[in-house]
This record gives sequence, structure tokens and C-alpha cells, in this order.
Amino acid sequence: MTSELTALSLACILGLIHIFAAVHVKTRQYGRKWNAGARDEAVEAPAAIVGRLARAQANFFESFPIFIAAVLIVSALGLEDSWTTLGAWLWFAARALYLPTYAAGIANVRTLIWLASVFGLLMLLVRPLFG
Repeated sequence: MTSELTALSLACILGLIHIFAAVHVKTRQYGRKWNAGARDEAVEAPAAIVGRLARAQANFFESFPIFIAAVLIVSALGLEDSWTTLGAWLWFAARALYLPTYAAGIANVRTLIWLASVFGLLMLLVRPLFG
């Protein structure tokens, strides 16, 4: 398996971590009965961490499909090289750092980490376009 596909496999696990982290803090606030129920009842406003993890999860799943497509395009065309490997791992590392940084509420650093992830995507996408 190529480095890019390994990063993609680990990114799938990271997606699950996002889901479980967000649900865990929400369940901790509202309780297991709420989590197992239909969730139709009105609840108190979510704690800050609940909102941050939900937004981090949404942000991850906004760029994850692009990452999937970019890795699959590079792989299908056999264009893997040190540039695409670096791009894949840059995106993955940035996305892995993004979750705890956002959870901690570190705004400016979070933005720089997000920009690094976008640069990683661009590194993957320019290879098929410009050879």
C-alpha cells in the first residue's frame, strides 16, 4: 500500500475519532438516556466544548471528501511521489492536530493548522494537473 493510501486509511479512523469525540462530550452533558432516545425534547444550550467538537467534526468532513478524491486520483494515475506523499501526510497531520487545538479553543493556531491542511490538499491536487 502506498503512503498516500496509508494516510487515507488512517484518515478514516480519524473521522471516526471526530464522530466519537463529539458524541462523547454531548452525551456527557445530556446523559445516556438522551443519547439512546429520540432526542426530540428540548435541552439546555450545549457547553462550549460540545460546540467546538461538533464544528471540528463538520470542518473535517468538509475537506475529507476532497482528500479522498485527491488520493484516489493520484493513486489511479500512478503519480505517487515524494511531493504527493508529503501532501497526504501534511493534510493528515494537520487534521489530527486540528481536533485537539479546536477543542482547547486555540483560535489562531487552529487557523494556521487548517491552512496547512489546505496546502496538503493542494500538493496532492497539483500533481495530476501539472504532472
